[in-house]
Amino acid sequence: MIFSSIKKAAMVYALFVSLAATAFANPNISPGTALDIRIFGVPHQEQASFNGLRNVDPGGLLFLPFLDEGIQASGLSSAALARKIEKAYKTAEIYNNPRISITSHKDEEAQKIDKQVITVGGRVNRPGPVPYVRGMTLFNAVAAAGGVDTFGSDKRVKLIRKGKVSEYDIKNSVQDMNTPVYPGDTISVPQKTVWGN
Repeated sequence: MIFSSIKKAAMVYALFVSLAATAFANPNISPGTALDIRIFGVPHQEQASFNGLRNVDPGGLLFLPFLDEGIQASGLSSAALARKIEKAYKTAEIYNNPRISITSHKDEEAQKIDKQVITVGGRVNRPGPVPYVRGMTLFNAVAAAGGVDTFGSDKRVKLIRKGKVSEYDIKNSVQDMNTPVYPGDTISVPQKTVWGN
């Protein structure tokens, strides 16, 4: 009887240690996490433009090349996010069989990097983090991401700051073009509508 109780206690302890080790090895991603993302199973030249350090924005979104919308990354493990990204590319019929590898960086250096970048996503030529420069404007940030691509609308650019979303026309409005941006901001350029807006 005593032996059985000790055995049960040992099994419960082993299970707890195993779960704790798994949680430690795969911590959940949170806003501001820097992720080193690699893609395999796609043309080599596209790997080069895709691979690198990307930051989860303050709203928990991750913006990636060729995807119009950000992917909700906050709360997921690196492995779960990798599977979600693979599914997003397959669903959008961009890649047939992509394989994603993600390494999370939560050290002090990664946090410094995160504080000094602005994330630009959606229909731009080089989506991802761009280095913040003092005095940077909304127009400058989009330009630093390679500018709006052929299918993007620069008349409805979204600026996301601390969960608040504002929309700007950086094609026709000088005031909107000169809107200041700050480290940690996220900019999303949507696809044009059928009316070309």
